[in-house]
Amino acid sequence: MAPADVKYEEALKRLEKLVADLDRPDADLETRLKKFEEGTKLARVLLQKLEQAKKRVEKLVKTAGGDALLVPIDDDTLEDQGDLQSPNA
Repeated sequence: MAPADVKYEEALKRLEKLVADLDRPDADLETRLKKFEEGTKLARVLLQKLEQAKKRVEKLVKTAGGDALLVPIDDDTLEDQGDLQSPNA
């Protein structure tokens, strides 16, 4: 399975294991370099998946008046969610 095809959670667990393996004092340099290379690739995949998820979350949100509003997701948006009317409210 190619790294891009792996699920986010699986890739994150693998990356965490690689980091733990890199911390082991008994690993030789060549093994550490291979694990570092794999970890770097997984980190890129994880960042791409997060960016894709962010784009999917940036959806049109209906306001209380029925107008459409494009809401980019960032830390401020998450904190200010009380200002938006939920479609189920």
